[in-house]
Amino acid sequence: MSDFIVNGQRVFVPKKQKLINYLRDTLNLTSVKNGCMEGSCGACMVLVDGKATKSCVLWTDKLNGKDILTVEGFSEREKNVYSYAFKEAGAVQCGFCTPGMVISAKGLIDKVPDPNEEQIREAIKNNICRCTGYVKIVKAIELAAKLLRENTNIPECSFTGLVGENMHRVDAISKVLGEAEYVDDMRIDGMIYGSCLRSKYPRAIVKKINTDEAENLEGVISVITAKDLPGSPKIGHLKKDWDILIPEGSQTRCLGDAIVLIAAETKEILEQAKSLVDIEYEELKPVTCPAEALADDAPLIHENGNILSVEHLVRGNADERIKNSKYVVTNHYSTPFTEHAFLEPESAVAVPEKDGKITIYCADQGIYQTHRECTEAVGLDKDKVRVISKIVGGAFGGKEDMTVQHLAAILAYKTHRPVKVSFTRKESILVHPKRHAMEMDFTTACDENGYFTAMKATIISDTGAYASLGGPVLQRACTHAAGPYNYQDVDILGKAVYTNNPPGGAFRGFGVTQSCFATENNINQLAKLVGISPWEIRYRNAIRPGQILPNGQVADEYTACAETLEAVKEDFDKEKHVGIACAMKNAGLGVGVPDTGRCRLIIKDNKIYTHTSAACVGQGLATVITQMICQVINISPDNIVHSTPDTYLTPDSGNSTASRQTVFTGEAARIAATKLQNDLEDKSLSELEGKEYYGEYTCVTDPLGSDKEHPYSHVTYGYATHVVVLNDDGTIKRIVACHDVGTPINPKSIEGQIEGGTVMSLGYALTEDYPLDNCRPTAKFGTLGLFKANKVPEIKPIIIGKKHEGLAHGAKGIGEICSIVTAPAVSNAYYNYDNEFRTSLPLVNTPYSKKKK
Repeated sequence: MSDFIVNGQRVFVPKKQKLINYLRDTLNLTSVKNGCMEGSCGACMVLVDGKATKSCVLWTDKLNGKDILTVEGFSEREKNVYSYAFKEAGAVQCGFCTPGMVISAKGLIDKVPDPNEEQIREAIKNNICRCTGYVKIVKAIELAAKLLRENTNIPECSFTGLVGENMHRVDAISKVLGEAEYVDDMRIDGMIYGSCLRSKYPRAIVKKINTDEAENLEGVISVITAKDLPGSPKIGHLKKDWDILIPEGSQTRCLGDAIVLIAAETKEILEQAKSLVDIEYEELKPVTCPAEALADDAPLIHENGNILSVEHLVRGNADERIKNSKYVVTNHYSTPFTEHAFLEPESAVAVPEKDGKITIYCADQGIYQTHRECTEAVGLDKDKVRVISKIVGGAFGGKEDMTVQHLAAILAYKTHRPVKVSFTRKESILVHPKRHAMEMDFTTACDENGYFTAMKATIISDTGAYASLGGPVLQRACTHAAGPYNYQDVDILGKAVYTNNPPGGAFRGFGVTQSCFATENNINQLAKLVGISPWEIRYRNAIRPGQILPNGQVADEYTACAETLEAVKEDFDKEKHVGIACAMKNAGLGVGVPDTGRCRLIIKDNKIYTHTSAACVGQGLATVITQMICQVINISPDNIVHSTPDTYLTPDSGNSTASRQTVFTGEAARIAATKLQNDLEDKSLSELEGKEYYGEYTCVTDPLGSDKEHPYSHVTYGYATHVVVLNDDGTIKRIVACHDVGTPINPKSIEGQIEGGTVMSLGYALTEDYPLDNCRPTAKFGTLGLFKANKVPEIKPIIIGKKHEGLAHGAKGIGEICSIVTAPAVSNAYYNYDNEFRTSLPLVNTPYSKKKK
């Protein structure tokens, strides 16, 4: 028995347990988020006698007489101040880390009423944010301190909602106060818990599965093996090659493979049941890399072979142009697997309904994709499965595949009970697909004046054990490999290869992060050979309106690649140790893949309710859609309500991927709003009660390998240039990040995306890794190498673009490209700093390096 104070109330805890579990499960204080349970992420921060402390490392029997405070226990004044400060600063994106940040902020401000930036960064150094890059969180804490210190009134906020306005995010307050409901926050009467027992080996034959002891354990509700599955035995985003459960007699392909699925009354019983399952294996030597997988005597990982896909892009005659070019450079590059490290681990709740239907609550990047795969897994008709999205705590591509959704659905179907399946952080790091590791050979050539003539590349992608999105990721790595430049002689061969490593899948940048690193580094060597600056060689070659991209597409009139270079020239010229890189990234799926955005507006109670399945994964989509509508209709954004994505109520707008939702769902919302505006010319909103207005936008593009002279590969491209400045000691001083976004919808939100993507890419460049030992991941959340607030340099975002009233009010997606450019710019900075040419990530021999060459 222990007793202490929680939010002003004395509590008595009869059994020893982790404080986070007591606060969440017993007191239902869900502002305390379960991010890692390893003491590494800070999402579960509480104040203990005024000191910010991670509740996942505290045991209740050590807290006698202590005073515990969570965000729920703040005074109304404090709640209002922190809510205003964080939304005004633009410090809220996915929101999962935000209550923990607020706790650390209060712990600091209560002791230091006027903290400086260094003190703030030090105070939140144990709070990981994967979305914002910390810049706007620091500003929010400065503003909160000022309001509390000066005891001033909170300013009144009024917004027009027009495009270009820094309107507050519509979901900011609920996220700051911990009121926004993520899946793991859900509590349902009679809910049980599910989990899988996973393979002990990356490659082995499952000889025998004995579940008798687990089935006989009191409190176990269901034990399922492959023979008990009610529907399809395999899942997969595009290619259905991923076993839901590995059956007896079959072979495992990676450590994440599930073999037995169990449901129990409590989490404790569930873990005990998993320990009672006995599996007999015949261990086999794993295939650890593509080179081994491509060997003539390699064992087959899948029955159709070890090559998932091959792409060969040929335009012009690269070999001939290279042979006749003045300068030619060739290098081999290596980039590693990396972990998304979103703050919210995967979780799903499935609820069986009385009419035989199943409702699935999830947090992923597309409810209709979840609906399709879960329907197949359970073996029900489509109208028998409903999927509803809760708040998504970060994704970055890592929540496109099924991880827990189908498992919850299967257990709910079999047990007729509500079931929650949640990954531990260890499971999350093990199971969901990572950024692909790639081995790349790049040759780039130019003439005597530095104008590019040709490039040739071979890209080998480690797609791991399953396909996931390995095919499209390889495509994008190839289609963008030549960069945003004006030359057309290219020969790019790509192969995605199965191994026994954890699967590779979608990750912010979608393959372009890898190939951009290679091509931009080659350009740096060419600049040195020509005798011009890295800025000058890029400016001479930068694609301009009317010119032809290496993929054959004609650059449209809104292309602003050269303008991004012009915007950073002053910063580049005045610094001593400086690096630069450029990139482009498509918005929309493109390459002939059907791509549609949909939005329905429903008038109810004198308000406009927006309905779309498009997932908000932290990018602020609800706010974007609101501003898209306000631009068309002269109405206050207070009269617009964004509805929850729901397969029964919201039209299919595809996945939040390929930086597409601002363009596609934004345009669909604009179309629907235009129809509504036409009716508002004669009637008031109240007179339109119950009416619906539907908008749909589809872009038709040309497939990869089209025989057109100038194929229309993607609906639009964004362009970017980053400049990285080093201090004399080799640490990073400042990053200037300029992005062409067309028409900026919400500049402050765009800045937040740029800052967050830049910091994520800093990690990719310098510190992040996902090390494998014979296909076994060895990292924990705390050892992934994520950048923390006290290590982030100054970031100067520059937003440019050619504003126009076209598709989606002229906006371009920003979510991915901001994570592509930084790593090669960092590499160029170190090349200029010490003349060492680095060809692998994370970069070696820097002040941030864990290992030296």
